Amino acid sequence: MRFSLAALSLLAVCQLTSCSSQSKQDDSSKTGKLTTEASAKPAETAPDSSGKPAAEPVASTRGVSTGDSTLDSLTFAPPAGPLIPKYRIFAYYGNPHSKKMGILGKYPKEEMLERLDNEIKNWQKADPATPIQSALHLVSISAQGAPGKDGGYRLRMSDKTIKKVIKWGNDHKSIVFLDIQRGHAPLGPEMEYLKKYLKLPFVHLGIDPEFSMVTGAKPGTKIGSYDAADVNQAVQFLSKIVKENNLPPKVLVVHRFTQGMIKNYKNIKLDPNVQIVMDMDGWGPPVLKKDSYHDYIQKEPVQYTGFKLFYDNDFRKPGSRIMTPEEVLALTPKPMYIQYQ
Repeated sequence: MRFSLAALSLLAVCQLTSCSSQSKQDDSSKTGKLTTEASAKPAETAPDSSGKPAAEPVASTRGVSTGDSTLDSLTFAPPAGPLIPKYRIFAYYGNPHSKKMGILGKYPKEEMLERLDNEIKNWQKADPATPIQSALHLVSISAQGAPGKDGGYRLRMSDKTIKKVIKWGNDHKSIVFLDIQRGHAPLGPEMEYLKKYLKLPFVHLGIDPEFSMVTGAKPGTKIGSYDAADVNQAVQFLSKIVKENNLPPKVLVVHRFTQGMIKNYKNIKLDPNVQIVMDMDGWGPPVLKKDSYHDYIQKEPVQYTGFKLFYDNDFRKPGSRIMTPEEVLALTPKPMYIQYQ
């Protein structure tokens, strides 16, 4: 789809919230909490449908063919093997075409990357024993308030935009996440649109249930959801890419901040080629965020844990503030994926 800056600007203005809503929109029975899910224990050797992990993974982008000469010329070699739990991933989230969607687009590239590096120092100091892998988390397919020509209520970023952020990651030695807000569009074709980029060993995937509008509602008017079958579809899609291209395991980030955003979590199937991160993704004061994290990491574990912080929205309530690295790392289990919006 052709990139439309006006449409993306409308997205930001209309507050299609990029996983930043509070629980007043929650369809669960609880009120007054940011509900969330994060995992209690990492799975060590969960088999996929074939029972086999990918063969010897590539050590760099060399030898990987995406079918795109620009992508094939990139040289960043991420750490060999599974990233988690050896590394904690630290990501800046957003879109370079919008200052309102997150820190990734709020500042010019060089200033943004400098801020990323400085923030990482704070987290490394809080946990010197766990090295940090920096990341850029791009909203590559954004939910829209208008249906568009095909009725999908989503906007695919252009090849030029996606390559630009991937090149930022390559040059900065940061891994890259491509996030999908599918609107009314089926998940499969949206993942297929990103397939060539996901063949790079340092590019990973995020899926956002908030904008998965299974009820047919317009994005931003209600909170959407994914079933375990949808998460499994994403896992299988990534696992196939890993096996066909001899890549290190992919990381799949699944956003969540309400009970109803993930259905039938017990049916999510683990795969040795994909590391699943359930990312606690709501804004509010620390007590609310900690309470929500506590509730759902205990009740609905999947595999690994993520935690999202908001430079702006975490200050919106009077007397609220952003949590410190020490506070976040005091949670049980310790989040292995940290995201700032």
